[in-house]
Amino acid sequence: MSSRPSAALCDIQLTRALTLLLAMTCALAVASVYFAQPLLESMARSLAVPTAQVGLVVGATQAGYALGLLLVVPLGDLFDRKRLILCQLLLSTLALLAVGVAWKWAVLLVAMGVVGLMAVVVQVVVAHAATLATPAEQGRAVGTVTSGVVLGILLARLVAGGVADLAGWRSVYIGAAGLSLVMACLLWRAMPSARPVGGADSYVALLRSLFGLYRRDRLLRQRGVFALLIFAAFSVLWSAMVLPLSAAPLALSQGQIGLFGLAGIAGALAASRAGRLADQGHGQRTTGLALVLLTLSWIPTAFVEQSLLALVLGVLLLDFAVQAVHVTNQTLLLAGRGEMASRLIGAYMCCYSVGSGLGAVAASWVYARWGWPAVCGLGAGVSVLALGYWLWCSSQGAREEHATGQNL
Repeated sequence: MSSRPSAALCDIQLTRALTLLLAMTCALAVASVYFAQPLLESMARSLAVPTAQVGLVVGATQAGYALGLLLVVPLGDLFDRKRLILCQLLLSTLALLAVGVAWKWAVLLVAMGVVGLMAVVVQVVVAHAATLATPAEQGRAVGTVTSGVVLGILLARLVAGGVADLAGWRSVYIGAAGLSLVMACLLWRAMPSARPVGGADSYVALLRSLFGLYRRDRLLRQRGVFALLIFAAFSVLWSAMVLPLSAAPLALSQGQIGLFGLAGIAGALAASRAGRLADQGHGQRTTGLALVLLTLSWIPTAFVEQSLLALVLGVLLLDFAVQAVHVTNQTLLLAGRGEMASRLIGAYMCCYSVGSGLGAVAASWVYARWGWPAVCGLGAGVSVLALGYWLWCSSQGAREEHATGQNL
């Protein structure tokens, strides 16, 4: 039985305006996960927290996001997705407000964990958009909504830094709470309901199916490892970069630091062709070339104190490489397997979230002890590990093809 609801359940078409509203919802939700990166120094100073511990803010958010991917996203296959989305946005509003008024370190970490837990509304929104769209418009709708995710990730730093310069880091989260509430009201008026038909019978069955993917699906395991490693490298740079840039001799403001997000946007958008290359059968080669660029990106990044242009080049290369691998991963995972797309993306994105959290915690700890060169060494080491894993996977694939050829 099809998992798509009948047309009667969707009396309102997915108009262009509604599609853009859903994209904006995704941008805001994913931005809430990344607001903290240019604000870590201010948070640590405000709450009197040692620099070595400040990476836990990002780690807590990513841990919440990982749990949400496993425990919250599957609910979209059981309940009306409109209600689920609205509930997540309202809870996100409360969590963001709690971050903005947090007076203790422990309160801040718990609130950030809930922010991450509710940010998985992104995956529910993407599934809802695909359900509401007609078959002829499904690709365009999902593509538009997903573009909000990329822009939200990369613009979050710029917006957070600029607002924090004007009104302090707490205002970023209080403002985001207000926007989340407004978005919930707009979607309540504009978004139709769509209860999934023919899904799993129970929540336990959904979770069992999701966890079973890791055991049965070798491609998911391989691409999940790539996701964990590339986003660990990504988080090493973006979580620790604020520390040398805000310290002497550079002493940049939070708004100036946020401008580096523009370089990240350029790099990520330039990688959009990676999906088409994967469709043409070049996914493995694209992954390898991108991982080489990821490793090389740490060379100019290491010279941040000598040249900001070198850092811009490093950011461009790193974001291009990470996005190219990320797009390729998803393209290969979903090819011909649309009936299990939500579970595959949920399981894959969990690996991404774990990598981001580990990278943030490790980067701040390494910087506090050995400084920026050691952070670049950490990022380069993770990148080399990813490249080595790609070489191993490629050699394994070549041996299997050779053995298959001999058996024919």
